[in-house]
Amino acid sequence: SVLYMVKHLKHILYKLFKIRSVPQTLPHNADFAFSLYKKLSTHPEAKGKNIFFSPLSISMALSMLALGAKGNTHSQIFSTLGYSTLTPDQVNEGYEHLFHMLGHSQEAMQLEAGSALAVHEGFKPVDKFLKDAQHFYEGEAFTVDYSKPEVAVQEINKYIAKKTKDMITDMVKTLDPQTVMMLINYIYFRGKLEDPFEVSLTHEFDFYVNENTKVTVDMMERTDQFDFYHKQIINTTPQTFTNLKYFFVFSFVTLFKISAFISLQETLQEMGMVEAFSGAADFSGLSEDNKLMLSKVLHQAVLKVNEEGTEADAALIVELRLLSGWLSEIMVLNRPFLVFILDSSTRSILFMGKVNNPTDAVAGTI
Repeated sequence: SVLYMVKHLKHILYKLFKIRSVPQTLPHNADFAFSLYKKLSTHPEAKGKNIFFSPLSISMALSMLALGAKGNTHSQIFSTLGYSTLTPDQVNEGYEHLFHMLGHSQEAMQLEAGSALAVHEGFKPVDKFLKDAQHFYEGEAFTVDYSKPEVAVQEINKYIAKKTKDMITDMVKTLDPQTVMMLINYIYFRGKLEDPFEVSLTHEFDFYVNENTKVTVDMMERTDQFDFYHKQIINTTPQTFTNLKYFFVFSFVTLFKISAFISLQETLQEMGMVEAFSGAADFSGLSEDNKLMLSKVLHQAVLKVNEEGTEADAALIVELRLLSGWLSEIMVLNRPFLVFILDSSTRSILFMGKVNNPTDAVAGTI
């Protein structure tokens, strides 16, 4: 089952990355990543579809949003992210540390993360919110005229495209006319394999989407030694994952590119973040003069895997709008497989998802 699989994958990842001291938010971020994956994977519209997202991008953006939330609104955001046992200072300082650790670029690997605040001309956020967003989340602020939606959409999409190296170019389609601010988060990852696959060994193979469906895909091939886990039955004990190291095996890895677009409003409310999307929302730490609520939380992620390596991008938009009083609440990978991109220096889950059909370039819209 999904619950059983996720439980044991969490255990494996914790074992792999239990090394030196890291920000206090990281274990909670891993829990949130798997909780969100379970929600998304059981959504009716996700059945049989590819799933791909950046849990870290989502956690970063919602944690930055929490800077401006108070009361029950703040508590629900922290509870949804799994931060109930942490103080705001611990969370903010954890992300400050994390941003410093993530920002590195080398010839074989490039990893960039950052945040931004697209503020409506004439709207003045609380100074402390702006300073904390910049200090802890590297949130650069720029003004946008939301009274001209087409121009605003173009400016925001241009910003996201620049930060994601043109992998995400038209994330924002429309804007609520009452929008006064957008919180943006982005993560860009590009990693080259130390030992690339031989292009000449890439051939067509069958990929079994399910018992009744198979598709033809390009598969990369290599004979090498790998660490891998497999599931087995030991006497009467429950199923466990066993680590087998340094076996020479034939590796057939699917060559693919997928893009996923997720609207997170409903999912976050199901996970407990209800008040932020309602008339009861308290974002007085963000604006003292205006009553605000969330109208959209949009996430897009792109993953490309080929013989040379992996490239992945993610962006998240949190749209805040003015609240009107009358508004109501609102190994041979030839079968589906999970995919993770992990940062070894921070033990962060940068990206995760499930590839059900590698020939379907567009993941399920949830």
